Amino acid sequence: MTGQPNARLADLFGLAGWSKGELARLVNRQAAAMGHPQLATDTSRVRRWIDMGEIPRDPVPRVLAALFTERLGRVVTIEDLGLVRHGRTGRRQGDGEAEHPDGMPWAPEQTAAVLTEFTGMDLMLNRRGLVGAGAALTAGSALSGALHDWLHTEPALTGDAPPLDHPLNADPAGFDRYDAAPVGAEEVEELERSVEVFRAWDAARGGGLQRKAVVGQLNEVGGMLAYRHPAHLQRRLWGVAANLAVLAGWMSHDVGLEPTAQKYFVIATHAAREGGDRPRAGEALSRAARQKVHLGRPDEALDLMKLAQSGSGDRLQPRTKAMFHTIEAWAQAAMGKGQAMRRTLGRAEDLFVADRGDGEPLPWMQTFKAEDLYGMQALAYRTLAEFDPGAAVHAQHYAEKALALRIDGRERSKIFDHLSMASACFIADDPEQADRYARLALMSMGSNSSRRTWDRLREMYRLTAQYAGYPGIHELREEIRLAMPRPRGKGAGGTPV
Repeated sequence: MTGQPNARLADLFGLAGWSKGELARLVNRQAAAMGHPQLATDTSRVRRWIDMGEIPRDPVPRVLAALFTERLGRVVTIEDLGLVRHGRTGRRQGDGEAEHPDGMPWAPEQTAAVLTEFTGMDLMLNRRGLVGAGAALTAGSALSGALHDWLHTEPALTGDAPPLDHPLNADPAGFDRYDAAPVGAEEVEELERSVEVFRAWDAARGGGLQRKAVVGQLNEVGGMLAYRHPAHLQRRLWGVAANLAVLAGWMSHDVGLEPTAQKYFVIATHAAREGGDRPRAGEALSRAARQKVHLGRPDEALDLMKLAQSGSGDRLQPRTKAMFHTIEAWAQAAMGKGQAMRRTLGRAEDLFVADRGDGEPLPWMQTFKAEDLYGMQALAYRTLAEFDPGAAVHAQHYAEKALALRIDGRERSKIFDHLSMASACFIADDPEQADRYARLALMSMGSNSSRRTWDRLREMYRLTAQYAGYPGIHELREEIRLAMPRPRGKGAGGTPV
């Protein structure tokens, strides 16, 4: 007991709207359902948890996590409740008072446990049809501050097996999970192949349809990491966990589950580092940076990109550096920094051309091809055109180059290129061309489960207003209004145009 209020638990308790007596009764009922009928709590004990910082013994933290998860409709972990006994807080570099988000960085033995708990809660939400809304994103500066020193050091690969009695490693309540077993090289190879299948599906059809399958696979890998394996297999398992966590995060971002997505990107960063793959850890952070730009927080994205680039070590290949620079350029464009954006895109082009493919190919970089470089350049210039309309012509140029190369079935990327082109055409006062590309995007969006494409369509729709008197554009606006998804519920996003 710390004697200080548990602010995290108090905040979530306030959001849940329970009385202390009601929560005590719910804990007793849920504990009995989980096989602990002997557990009995009361109002005074709940008051000590919240007001005095008392941390209850297992299984109470797991019971509370399950109750708050179901009540709030988003993943709530033991960490979120402030009920972890050790390694709970950290101090930011140069700041003696700020608490690191989620107690980061996690100790090696915590990563697999956090992974397993979070995916388990996420699966429970999936099964019960909840939307996972309402949580706040951690600021980019807070994430980079928490992870800076940790990411710049090499791990000792001590994550052979987290202690089985660690509170974070306990089986979460409310979802079905069997104990995973130790695995061999053949099983790890199958897991690695499954990552490629999931990655291809996501690129083609968006993240909505396969997200639950990826989260379930990641949950199972978390169980496997609880066993001791030979070092080379353990390292590969961490790599699988990192790849699946990035995919789970990207798919969550794709369907609008933003806090959930961020948590997966952080899990991926930890898993990649535990496996000794600092470039992969940097790439996971770059995904979080792209998420921040999409959500209108480009300054926080730049904080994350600085850490992604510096923390990736000296094994970063030129093409990966080029990709990092395109994300940085997009953030600069979103802030109206045209000169900085152009310089950054120039560096990206030079690095992309300099990549001769001499190094060992990185599976997670195989989708960053010439068309992706052009697509990101188009997006950056289209974003800058909001501040400098003269940039629209450059956006058109690069979008056209990207579309000419889009032949590999990655439909979501093609939709984004069509929308970049349509938006640039509207800004450049060419509504006829804009209408054509907007309709091409709209034709493909019905078969794609990506909410991000609809978010980008809303941005383009705003540009159609000044041309609403044109018959073709008037019809286009009506078609967009009819096609736009309806809101899925309170706090779920999907605002109509």
